[in-house]
Amino acid sequence: QLQLVESGGGLVQPGGSLRLSCATSGFTLDYYAIGWFRQAPGKEREGVSCISSSGGNTNYTDSVKGRFTISKDNAKNTVYLQMNSLKPEDTAVYYCAAVVWVGPCKLEPYDYWGQGTQVTVSS
Repeated sequence: QLQLVESGGGLVQPGGSLRLSCATSGFTLDYYAIGWFRQAPGKEREGVSCISSSGGNTNYTDSVKGRFTISKDNAKNTVYLQMNSLKPEDTAVYYCAAVVWVGPCKLEPYDYWGQGTQVTVSS
């Protein structure tokens, strides 16, 4: 059974950092693109970042470029999202998702989703 489990969320002050993890099971990252998405209260879900199955291609939404870094460890079946210089507007539930795709990654559509982890940026 294909599963994705997010962890690493929490409360952080503006300017702080968090690293989110997406632990996957039931499939190999070699054939799946993985994306990170977020949804703030009252807002639509937005794509934040993605990484290709090869790991050689990444993509970021403009608002996080230069602050967030996506990476993966195939041996651990885990994808990470390092978030630095966090802002209050980064507050949201963060989800990771997977899709069978071996080309450059895109921020939609994705087929398999985790349950999410809350990130709150506040002083």
